Amino acid sequence: MFAMKTILITGGAGFIGSAVVRQFIHDTGYRVVNVDKLTYAGNLQSLASVSGDPRYRFEQVDICDAAEVARVFREHQPDAVMHLAAESHVDRSISGPADFIQTNIVGTYTLLEAARAYWSGLAAARKAAFRFHHISTDEVYGSLGDKGFFTEAAAYEPNSPYSASKASSDHLVRAWHHTYGLPVVTTNCSNNYGPYHFPEKLIPLVILNAVNGKPLPIYGKGDNIRDWLYVDDHARALRVVLERGTPGETYNIGGWNEKTNLEVVQAICAILDELQPQGAPHSKLITYVADRPGHDQRYAIDATKIARELGWKPLETFETGLRKTVEWYLANTGWVQGVTSGEYQHWIEKQYRAVSNTH
Repeated sequence: MFAMKTILITGGAGFIGSAVVRQFIHDTGYRVVNVDKLTYAGNLQSLASVSGDPRYRFEQVDICDAAEVARVFREHQPDAVMHLAAESHVDRSISGPADFIQTNIVGTYTLLEAARAYWSGLAAARKAAFRFHHISTDEVYGSLGDKGFFTEAAAYEPNSPYSASKASSDHLVRAWHHTYGLPVVTTNCSNNYGPYHFPEKLIPLVILNAVNGKPLPIYGKGDNIRDWLYVDDHARALRVVLERGTPGETYNIGGWNEKTNLEVVQAICAILDELQPQGAPHSKLITYVADRPGHDQRYAIDATKIARELGWKPLETFETGLRKTVEWYLANTGWVQGVTSGEYQHWIEKQYRAVSNTH
């Protein structure tokens, strides 16, 4: 492990980013600078447990703003960057791709250039220890057939505006390493789930809809397969890669938990039947809706490399992680109410209308 004093985390008010921030503040002695634009999915309530810690600082900055990003580097003098800021919802990328191009591609470029200028001016020891950790997704690899897994050597075949924008950012990061020598590491992860997840994504959407007696929309036949990774396991993996990963390398992070969307929804219903039997069976709320365009059939990560080289493996099974997630949403209605308003409310109302129109 190299000595590190200050970590700059972009997107630290988002779902995965906030989990990373909480772990660094609770479990390490590092300082954390959270840089977040606070779009609809950024929520400072998710960081309430660390907001008063003297080692935590928040900067409301758009990563596309070169002057502000340069100021953050200049003022906080980070020893590493963890780049999680991104537009991440596939459905939104289909209806409005411009934000994804701007944040995920232009924002990554802007951050890379600021990091390169800053890194170039560091003293030799700090320059050698500096890391730029780019956090990406398995969706850049496209869709798998019935067999096989995504490895770090898999070809890129993105199929949605979201995954294309993330693939572009991955290539930029790689190019800045090979062209300029910037010490980068990249991780591509499978689908995350867990506490503090914004309620437009499948698992929290289904939990909250089921609790409120609303339809549980499932695209197509519900047979699309995803590999599920508990967010705190992912945060631990990101810390391991930042501290021990080899510059220029990519590490795939997955949970070894392949489930169809229908299996996920049925598992949530079964837990809710136990915890809130007055609504049972919650599976009666399942509603099949028209499939979305370009819906990849299967993702599955081969996480052998990070286990073999860095010693990481997930602690949660899908069953234990999903139960923790359902219990968290049932116990944190205040957080839920805080995010189910404003732009999110308008978005979710459109989703409900889409479900109703398929009946």
